[in-house]
Amino acid sequence: MTDVYDAEKRSAVMRRVKGRDTTPEMKVRRALTKLGARYRLHRKDLPGNPDIVMPGRKLAIFVHGCFWHGHDCVRGSRVPKQNRDYWVAKVGRNVARDARNGEALAALGWRVETIWECDLKDAAALEERLRGLLV
Repeated sequence: MTDVYDAEKRSAVMRRVKGRDTTPEMKVRRALTKLGARYRLHRKDLPGNPDIVMPGRKLAIFVHGCFWHGHDCVRGSRVPKQNRDYWVAKVGRNVARDARNGEALAALGWRVETIWECDLKDAAALEERLRGLLV
């Protein structure tokens, strides 16, 4: 069996990929709220438009999907067989952009944290990590 879509179907699938309010992002936001943290969302005035921002703590949190941002976990290191060159270049551009945005935020005095989609599998570890960021 093959999972190859025609161009129209693939386009419809890709249109449905959300850039904000994703399931991983919502999990992190719920965990932060449970810890009593106050935050802002998607600050357009900061480099990279961080997913979660805590201005008083000068903390910017990015919640990244492992595939889309080239994480070194199993899911992130997987490259589609179809149109391989495109995906390698696409993810490479995302990684480079993420690095530039992180450096720009650090230059402005912000702490930058990246929470990967695979980090969300262990809720207790996630809560502990977030608690450490709030200190």
